[in-house]
Amino acid sequence: MSDFITQDFEPSSAAAWKQKIQFDLKGADYNETLLTKTNEGITIKPFYHLDDFKKLNIPVSEAAYKICQKISVTSEEEANKKAIDVIQRGANALKFVAKKSFNSNLLFTHLLNKKIEFHFQLEFLSEEFITELTELLKNETVFYNIDIIGNLARSGNWYTSLNNDFKVVENLLQKNTSHFLLSVNVDMYQNSGANIVQQVAYALAHVNEYLTKFGGAIANKIQFNFAIGTHYFFEIAKIRAFKYLYNLMVSEYETTANAQIYAEPSLRNKTLYDYNVNMLRTTTESMSAILGGANTVSNSAYDSVFHHSNEFGDRIARNQLLILKEESYFKNAQHIATNSYYIEAVTKQIAEKALALFKEIEKSGGFLQQLKVGTIQRKIVENAKKEQTQFNCGELVLLGTNKYPNEQDKMKHDLQVHPFVERNPKKTLIIPIIPKRLAEELEQKRLKNEA
Repeated sequence: MSDFITQDFEPSSAAAWKQKIQFDLKGADYNETLLTKTNEGITIKPFYHLDDFKKLNIPVSEAAYKICQKISVTSEEEANKKAIDVIQRGANALKFVAKKSFNSNLLFTHLLNKKIEFHFQLEFLSEEFITELTELLKNETVFYNIDIIGNLARSGNWYTSLNNDFKVVENLLQKNTSHFLLSVNVDMYQNSGANIVQQVAYALAHVNEYLTKFGGAIANKIQFNFAIGTHYFFEIAKIRAFKYLYNLMVSEYETTANAQIYAEPSLRNKTLYDYNVNMLRTTTESMSAILGGANTVSNSAYDSVFHHSNEFGDRIARNQLLILKEESYFKNAQHIATNSYYIEAVTKQIAEKALALFKEIEKSGGFLQQLKVGTIQRKIVENAKKEQTQFNCGELVLLGTNKYPNEQDKMKHDLQVHPFVERNPKKTLIIPIIPKRLAEELEQKRLKNEA
């Protein structure tokens, strides 16, 4: 490589750069003019320099990320047919979503021993069913995603009771020594309006309840499900900060573990109107997930807010990930963010603030106690309201929705699913954490005014 530049230009220090910037500001205050504060209290500087560079030791997976396709199990035959099809079309991981137990032998016909990664999103807890499932899939890579605390936070209730739910998990852990049994569903916090520091801190406090109960031996058997938002570089830093802090946490349990990350695009910034922009959002969000070091990435269809799952939407979503992996040099891109001065600096700030918040939660009795008294829910609502105000006044922009909307866009007759938050009036033990999109109120007004 030519040394022309290094021969003719002397290196400049961070102090020299700042001095030059202050001179060019002609008296304007540097901090007021060029430093930006985010909702998380993170400071963004106008430049980053080697002089200030401090690198965190963050584990990076050597394996390329998996492309995952979600499949709802309402009919075992149809789900199996779809699974075989999407594997042939490039997916190498499957996530089965089910509201009740199913015929697992029928569902997994012609799917075993093909190096497919299997994930589950079971909306029920059954020791008998999961035991049968683990026996069938004993030679496969499987993530069962059992998150009894996450279910409590989302629904407001245990599956049956605190003691029974933990007993079921304990029994399953004793029987299952090879698979990823537990999960921490961090995505619900993001989709409900928690900021990035809160998401990382809540993920740590959430998983610490499991580690405290079941011991550090399970640290390598937990998957973390993250939703990736619109702030490109911060979302990269979010995953990296969590991976760093998780390593730090499990060392206190005298063990080591690299966080297994499953990532998908956020629901919070998706829109009903000008819905094609959702494709742009999910593309950059998937990129953030990959660069942050996610092990498995599942994309969401551009029309998932208002349409049932359909072949076209699912194919486009899957192909976005395939193009990133095979044509955009993202196949092994998990190393790229390392040594970026900006990303490393933001990662460090997120990690410091999240660790401080995590310690506050632990001093106050832990995550379950904070859920019980409503502190976690209140903090999420406070940040969600702040974001909503920023969206309503145009400070937080969703193109095609609160900026440059197409007034001729009509959606009233194209709704296959209800796109807004639905309140369940049933009695709950705690206040549930409810996901909500930023654009909902604006969209409801537009739908009402459609001719």
